[in-house]
Amino acid sequence: MTKMLDDRAKTLLKTLVERYIADGTPVGSRTLSRASGLDLSPATIRNVMADLEELGLIASPHTSAGRIPTARGYRLFVDTMLTARPTDLEARTGEMAAAREQLHPDQPQRVIAQAASLLSSLSSYVGVVTAPRKASVFHHIEFLRLGDRRVLVIIVAPDGDVQNRVIFTARDFPQAELVEATNYLNTHYAGLTIEEVRERLKHEVEALRGEIASLMQAAVQAGEALAGQDKVVVSGERNLIGVQDFGNDMGSLRRLFDVFEQKTELMRLLDVSSRAEGVRIYIGGESQVVPFEELSVVTAPYEVDGRIVGTLGVIGPTRMPYDRMIQIVDITARLVGNALSAK
Repeated sequence: MTKMLDDRAKTLLKTLVERYIADGTPVGSRTLSRASGLDLSPATIRNVMADLEELGLIASPHTSAGRIPTARGYRLFVDTMLTARPTDLEARTGEMAAAREQLHPDQPQRVIAQAASLLSSLSSYVGVVTAPRKASVFHHIEFLRLGDRRVLVIIVAPDGDVQNRVIFTARDFPQAELVEATNYLNTHYAGLTIEEVRERLKHEVEALRGEIASLMQAAVQAGEALAGQDKVVVSGERNLIGVQDFGNDMGSLRRLFDVFEQKTELMRLLDVSSRAEGVRIYIGGESQVVPFEELSVVTAPYEVDGRIVGTLGVIGPTRMPYDRMIQIVDITARLVGNALSAK
């Protein structure tokens, strides 16, 4: 796309996006002429604007002669024109020092809740944070027969945390076979992570009796499912009510608040984001999870002791100051990682 634009068009698009983010009003050719620093006639600027509109990068609201960026225009701006100022936020030492003090490393759940609140207060939008994923190590596992082809799997973690899950088996197992599977698992696999058990099962499953092998595979799937039940903390939802051109659309707000309340879809987006390195930006409906042209999501994974264990981010209008949001999300991810690594 950038190859289709000459330097003049790039400069005008960049200026238009920056002015619209700053002012929130459609940008006219006179404003562009002054703000861009280009010595161009109004007619030339209008011609360039027409070309950018034809490419789907800007649009003209019905009530105004000015132009506003589209989601596609924001995407091009973020990918190729954004000039981040990495020292802006960190220069505010008082604010960041207070942020560090809010994150108490001895209470991980409080760290997550306070991080979501911190993201919301710094951005004035919505802050979202996933609780750190635990390494799914089991200290003890037990199978209990509940009824015809229904088995309760009890998984005990080294820290004493107990998780239960009902599984449905291909055939009915008497309790004696369940005890045999319990003893075998605890003897050979206790202390390993669910991932390590799964890898060993790939090589050992043929040597095991079919009944024990199927129960063990079911236990691994149950453990993975329990490990995947990450908690999402959301803060500052009401900030979106004040977002220009969005707060008055109560239908969209209701749908968005449903996304926040259900959290399942948010979890899916944040899980995908955790596999990417550094800050990731979804503009307009790109995320599919927050499918609103008026909203963008900025996310980053956070690490504990060198391992990615969760994701955090900001949800706000497409007309957000992306350079500042990138800084907020990036620095908060580092603060959370440091706080949790120090516990």
